[in-house]
Amino acid sequence: MPLLDNAQMSTVLVVDDEPIVRDVVVRYLEQEGYRTLQAGDGETARALVEQEKPSLVVLDLMLPGTDGLALCRWIRSHSELPVIMVTALGEESDRLAGLEVGADDYLTKPFSPRELVARVKAVLRRTSPTATKAERIEVGELLIDSGRREAHRRGLPLRLTTLEFDLLWFLAGHPNRVFSRHQLMDRVWGYTSVLDTGTVTVHVRRLREKIEDDPSRPRHLETVWGAGYRFTP
Repeated sequence: MPLLDNAQMSTVLVVDDEPIVRDVVVRYLEQEGYRTLQAGDGETARALVEQEKPSLVVLDLMLPGTDGLALCRWIRSHSELPVIMVTALGEESDRLAGLEVGADDYLTKPFSPRELVARVKAVLRRTSPTATKAERIEVGELLIDSGRREAHRRGLPLRLTTLEFDLLWFLAGHPNRVFSRHQLMDRVWGYTSVLDTGTVTVHVRRLREKIEDDPSRPRHLETVWGAGYRFTP
């Protein structure tokens, strides 16, 4: 069984009410060296998150009892635990709903198990303690510490998800440079997507709400119409 650097000691919780889907996903993850946990409903998943402290959650949107959106919202209220949301719903509004409540990424069924594993690897690679050197960026009221993976504004800590932190760190580390959505997917998310699911747009909007005085008129995280986004010190 091959072991990856970010698979060692990493536990992935797979939450889906379809046993066949769980079995397939678990098999592919375990082949890559991940430890796995399974849940078929939101209540069981919540208990496992509290008891087992997984490294990442693969979360189906449609669940009996507590649905995926509610569970993701609860996870975000307690931690920055990475969440990859999966669902059979293909409408853009459903995809964006998952991102709006704090999911780091999104896949629509049917999906390739290999693609899911690749995204799990990308997320966990970013959260690995050895993923970044201990560096700090200070921009006005913002202090971003890559070693601690912490950001502060006016001396107060910001609650950022894994991808929100990575997006802020990347853009602040390349001031005044414009990056397209596809470039950001490649450089921050670690892969490119054939379809623009709005992932980057939602994360930029959520990040603005946390670092800008007026998110509708951002000073730092600017949109360059027709081109992408840039961070202006």
